[in-house]
Amino acid sequence: MLPTWLVQQTSYSLVKRLCPPRDQNTHKGDYGRVLILAGSEGFTGAPSLAAKGALRTGAGLIFTGVPRSVYAIVAAKLDAPMVFPLPDEDGRLSPDALPGILEKLETADACLLGPGLGRAPGVETLVLELLRRCRCPLVLDADGINAAAGHIDVLRGAACPVILTPHEGEFRRLTQAPETDRITGAMTLARETGAVVLRKGHETVITDGKKTYVNRTGNAGMATGGSGDVLAGILAALLGQGIPPLEAAAAAAWLHGTAGDLAAGRLGQYALGPLDLLEALPRLLP
Repeated sequence: MLPTWLVQQTSYSLVKRLCPPRDQNTHKGDYGRVLILAGSEGFTGAPSLAAKGALRTGAGLIFTGVPRSVYAIVAAKLDAPMVFPLPDEDGRLSPDALPGILEKLETADACLLGPGLGRAPGVETLVLELLRRCRCPLVLDADGINAAAGHIDVLRGAACPVILTPHEGEFRRLTQAPETDRITGAMTLARETGAVVLRKGHETVITDGKKTYVNRTGNAGMATGGSGDVLAGILAALLGQGIPPLEAAAAAAWLHGTAGDLAAGRLGQYALGPLDLLEALPRLLP
């Protein structure tokens, strides 16, 4: 069990320090180029929610790559974030998408990989290759995590800083090591993979294996599809603005949970949805 004095709590003061008021003499290029790779047939909401989460958290430029077969659907859901089609197979991204993705990564400040990608051999091949070749901070979420499960060696050897955002089911796919508590388990996974781990759930744990935050914002109304996509977009936007991975993950957890608390205070927990988190986010940032 980690001594309590080594665990910090996420807070508004952390977010305020990391996200100060903006200098008036700036432009969109100063606030990060975020690349989002998400979506598949049947999961067209995930890229939209992630992109909107990044937009609401101040990303300067957002490029959302989706399978060609769902491009028209996702593009209709988004206006400000730019959407572009990528080669797909059976409605999911295929390894043939790699050259186009690598071209976009050359100028990206952060990448989000995984929401709604689906599970298929081609997706797994693509995810593992991107872990080997991406150079900017990368958020590995949802089906990105599922693709990397069983490949701890690839995670450990990733060419970029990686932030893992597993819920409990995904966490157990990443590691079979027994644990005595959520904090110790998250720290063990961070040490095994060399990644920052944001272990979602009641009292989310954020750790790099040495330094640890616990987030106590949020509520049970957020246990609904799409909520995690918004969190992933928030985190990618903060990374794109140059915030270090551990602090970005801690701030993202606080913003996401507090937005949920604000929305639940207005609507109640039963009625809460991911779009309500997006509406609440502007009240938490300068």
